Amino acid sequence: MKKTLFDKVWDAHVVDSIENGPQVLYIDKHLIHEVTSPQAFNELEKRRIPIFRPNQIVATADHNTPTENQHLPIKDENSRKQLEQLSNNCKKNNITLYELGHEYNGIVHVMAPELGITQPGMTIVCGDSHTSTHGAFGTIAFGIGTSQVAQVFASQCLLLKKPKSLRVSVNGKLKKGVLPKDVILYIIAKLGTNAGTGYFCEYAGDVFENMSMEGRMTVCNMSIEMGARGGMIAPDQTTFDYVKGKTFAPIGNDFDKKVNYWKTLPTDQGATFDKEYFFDAEDIEPMVTYGTNPGMGIKVSENIPELNDASFEKSLEYMDFKKGESLVNKPINFVFIGSCTNSRIEDFRVAANYIKGKQKADNVTAWLVPGSKQVEAQIIKEGLKTIFDAAGFKLRQPGCSACLAMNDDKIPQGEYCVSTSNRNFEGRQGQGARTILASPLVAAATAVEGKIIDITKQLN
Repeated sequence: MKKTLFDKVWDAHVVDSIENGPQVLYIDKHLIHEVTSPQAFNELEKRRIPIFRPNQIVATADHNTPTENQHLPIKDENSRKQLEQLSNNCKKNNITLYELGHEYNGIVHVMAPELGITQPGMTIVCGDSHTSTHGAFGTIAFGIGTSQVAQVFASQCLLLKKPKSLRVSVNGKLKKGVLPKDVILYIIAKLGTNAGTGYFCEYAGDVFENMSMEGRMTVCNMSIEMGARGGMIAPDQTTFDYVKGKTFAPIGNDFDKKVNYWKTLPTDQGATFDKEYFFDAEDIEPMVTYGTNPGMGIKVSENIPELNDASFEKSLEYMDFKKGESLVNKPINFVFIGSCTNSRIEDFRVAANYIKGKQKADNVTAWLVPGSKQVEAQIIKEGLKTIFDAAGFKLRQPGCSACLAMNDDKIPQGEYCVSTSNRNFEGRQGQGARTILASPLVAAATAVEGKIIDITKQLN
């Protein structure tokens, strides 16, 4: 029986099955943060159920954290209470926690891979929809709701119906200036936000094979935005090299044994998928979104389509855009480089490379927010902070920041923000804020120019 990568990992974790019904799936790693865990902890306490395997849980503070003055007491009372609650719950239950200021603290989907907590062939869950990020390692990783967080606390398992399989293949050579973020925005723009509903998606082809691990994480991160339960990329030498030597990665003989197993995970030749899509790398260009879902994207050189559809028109009204309009030369006052999609060291290298020797436009407020303390330290070590400072940019401290307006970093009502985050829903970055999703390169260029530019004209 020919198996897909997804089948192999899923089948290896099935504890029990109900005939023609759901299966009990074992969970290797449970990642938690301050927003979706308190209710689950309370539920268990109320029912006097102990945490079954605390050593398989890792906690971090990320959503509600301020990105300035992290050494001072948190001003916002709700945020402060949530972080205190997380600390108390983790202490009480003997769970590893990377609190604010800890050298391993960061956004949950940034710090776990960089510490080697995420490894191929695992099942990973978190009360956060962008858990799909970890699929870049060939793991089955997905977001869960609060009641499921409690279920994993109590049993280290979940009762689930096996999703269907989908494969998206992209082959060929990417053009200059096209980043992994553009690849996934292009795929979602082509397929729509419901194409993956009920499916787990595998990304295949040269384009993903030639991507760095950081690029693969960006792609898998946004699988959820096309409705998929998660996204996966088969582990290969790039994966093994990335994991090797990380803080919690296996070492010596153990590592070699693991690699031998990881090499068996890629999809078998001839395995079938429930649905398949194929794209050419040459067709992809730097992308921007113009609407209020990630599927409303166009190449930066294109114009907004002219569709007659009520929800489409409602989106344009919210964004204050017109059908047939080009976004090039659109004045922009806010730029955000960060989030679990694009806040890794490579993202800041891309931005610094463009920004070097230039100046930030006076009208722009630009937030550069690393995804973890380790990324922040690397930015400083590599001299990127010096480049940002000289250009008038300000590097902030790690956190989810302006991705979801749960902290102080909110975009004012009516303002546009070119953002490297993953969602452009109404009010996502602040009440009445208008989000345009883009790559770190397009975001950096916007911050320098004070408006959206066709970056391809500068690169060719």
